[in-house]
Amino acid sequence: MKTHAIVTGAAGVLGQAVTQALVAAGYRVTGIDRAADAGSTGPNAYLGGVDLSDPAAAAKAIDQAIGANGPVVALVNVAGTFRWETVADGDVATWATMFDINLRTAVNAVRAALPSLREGGGAIVSIGAASAVKAAAGMGAYAASKAGIAKLTEALADEEKDNGVRVNAVLPSIIDTPANRSDMAGADFSRWVSPAQVASVIAFLLSDSAAAVTGACIPVTGRC
Repeated sequence: MKTHAIVTGAAGVLGQAVTQALVAAGYRVTGIDRAADAGSTGPNAYLGGVDLSDPAAAAKAIDQAIGANGPVVALVNVAGTFRWETVADGDVATWATMFDINLRTAVNAVRAALPSLREGGGAIVSIGAASAVKAAAGMGAYAASKAGIAKLTEALADEEKDNGVRVNAVLPSIIDTPANRSDMAGADFSRWVSPAQVASVIAFLLSDSAAAVTGACIPVTGRC
């Protein structure tokens, strides 16, 4: 019998790869995204047009997913975005945008899904970033929001360890996506990590093989 996993940001390149990996692992997947369409690698069910930075919208979507597909045993917080701006020349509003999309979406999804996750001893994996450990120029706002994912992961893992919910994060470097190839046309793409490789680590962290792992922020960096 398949178990229910929710993937946020399911319409993006990484979200589609995670969905594909979890479906292959036997999960029934509900994808949630702001986009109306689930993309080329669709989940079993999809909720589009959802602004997960809004707590009420997040709670409604998670409740709909659980009502339609049963208790959730896995939540993967993929929803996020990137913007390159220096501190001196960028827009201070970018900091709020990065926190809203990269961190608040995860917090809201977690809060909505926790009651169901606690019932089945579920697992949460969120997408952080290697730059949260060492940020480069132009990545201040993005890296700060992803550092928030790391601290959310650590605090939540400690809070939920007696409730049977495991909480981890992956910290990718540059992911090999069409957008990143376009933005960095002169780069050596072979050094980057593929969406499928990131998804494979996520699937492991959700599995029984990782039953002893919680509170970990795991670099997934290829040869970067």
